[in-house]
Amino acid sequence: MINGKAVLVNEIYCDGLGACIGECPVGAITLEEREAESFSEEAVIKNISPKEEPLPCGCPGSMMREIKPDHTMASGVTAAYVQPSELRQFPVQLHLLNPRAGFLKGANLLLAADCTAFASGEFHSRFLKGNMLAIACPKLDGEIQSYIAKLTEMIDVAQIDTLTVLIMEVPCCGGLTNLAEIAREQAKRHIPIKIIVISLNGEVLSEKWI
Repeated sequence: MINGKAVLVNEIYCDGLGACIGECPVGAITLEEREAESFSEEAVIKNISPKEEPLPCGCPGSMMREIKPDHTMASGVTAAYVQPSELRQFPVQLHLLNPRAGFLKGANLLLAADCTAFASGEFHSRFLKGNMLAIACPKLDGEIQSYIAKLTEMIDVAQIDTLTVLIMEVPCCGGLTNLAEIAREQAKRHIPIKIIVISLNGEVLSEKWI
């Protein structure tokens, strides 16, 4: 940001991945296809302040991708042993999600605590089906304020329709509920939030709209 405007400092700092687009605080970054100087990783490293860690640029795992669930079975596989995936996008970690990603537009979002997918054998069929997914851990993850900012942007810019928060019965998981409520309070739009609490063995203990 130079004099309040987003300015392209040098094209050699851009690897063309686009992972930075959702991180621009004023939404000023877009990608265009044209002749430009080649990306230089060495120049990027030199440009970063010695006090900062090198940015995680160029990681294919950060690229936004929409997935169309495939419920067809591989040949020779018995139906009784097939549990189709209901995952509709990648990545799923909230830190890596771009709140302006097209697949979030008007979507129903499931915000799930990391452990829930392992505790519940019904995670895909009961909770994930029909929803986009974001996973987070309020106890172990850092930069919680960025989580709130992303959820707020999903509500206002992506205009997600509903937000379902799936948490474990352990106390620390309640932080995820707090994040969702704070984001809704800060957002200009008001959306319904459903809170689902499951036990350590995957049993649904409570389910309510707030």
